[in-house]
Amino acid sequence: MATDVQVQYALSRRGLPSPKKLHEWANLARQKTPGTVLIRVVDTEESAQLNQTYRQKSGPTNVLSFPFEAPPEVPCTHLGDLVICAPVVLKQAEQQHKPVKNHWAHLVIHGVLHLRGYDHQDAAQATVMERLEIDLLSQLGLANPYEVNEKPHGI
Repeated sequence: MATDVQVQYALSRRGLPSPKKLHEWANLARQKTPGTVLIRVVDTEESAQLNQTYRQKSGPTNVLSFPFEAPPEVPCTHLGDLVICAPVVLKQAEQQHKPVKNHWAHLVIHGVLHLRGYDHQDAAQATVMERLEIDLLSQLGLANPYEVNEKPHGI
């Protein structure tokens, strides 16, 4: 069963992953969990505003996850929304010497795992989540994102 993934670009799509790629990565991370996901790709201004409003942190961030829980009496399978800041993703990939495509895939997978209830608030949770991220990325033929030994590439 494929996830219904909606994609919104709040800035030019030039140089960004296609909706097809975002769907692929989100569906991989969703695994057998039913539900819809909205992915919104934004600029630094929108990311910073959302980061301040919902996390009380200043400045933009790479990915924000907004899990959705409907009231018990409301039938709904929406997993939630992801907001990904394109300029931050590009800057981090360059700083971390990672291929841009790999970093995008990692952040989409990371965000969807948050929507599924995974977290990294403590070391045990982080270990579980990171192992799953590494496994899912390896299914795409992508390297471990926690090893910094890749050379930068474009999408």
